[in-house]
Amino acid sequence: MPEIPPTTPDHISRIQAEWARERPDLDVRPQGVIGRLHRLGALLTDRLCLVYRRYGLSEGEFDVLAALRRAGAPYERAPGELAAHTMVTTGAMTKRIDRLERDGLVTRRRSTADGRGRVVALTDAGRDLFDRAFTDHMHNERTLLDALAPDEAAHLEALLTTWLSRVEPPRQ
Repeated sequence: MPEIPPTTPDHISRIQAEWARERPDLDVRPQGVIGRLHRLGALLTDRLCLVYRRYGLSEGEFDVLAALRRAGAPYERAPGELAAHTMVTTGAMTKRIDRLERDGLVTRRRSTADGRGRVVALTDAGRDLFDRAFTDHMHNERTLLDALAPDEAAHLEALLTTWLSRVEPPRQ
């Protein structure tokens, strides 16, 4: 991988320098990676949410619609399954579903497999809205990733995949 040319110290470099001065007994090098990932994550989220808002969606609502769309026809899942796919509590999921249902993007019904259970399904309007939003979302992600050369993006993806597999608990 080519060497990265030196640049003006960024926000994280300045913080590290201050800590090196104030706490020379500590190794603050991890902030170089963790701090930049945290900062980059916040900036990326802001840019991604611009697209969601264009479609009247929050980030969480977009995630619910995405989980339903990925399920394939008939585009439905149980609320608990949606919560697991979007990594939120069932209470938070209920609020998201309430709003999406109010806006006519999803419906709720009793499960045919288990009369006590519920199922959330995309409506035709929800699927149409999501498909348009997802197309714009992928264009937005491409634009954001184009700040890196293709080989840099591939290398970063490989590193992040490895790191995440070592930090994230295994899926049950």
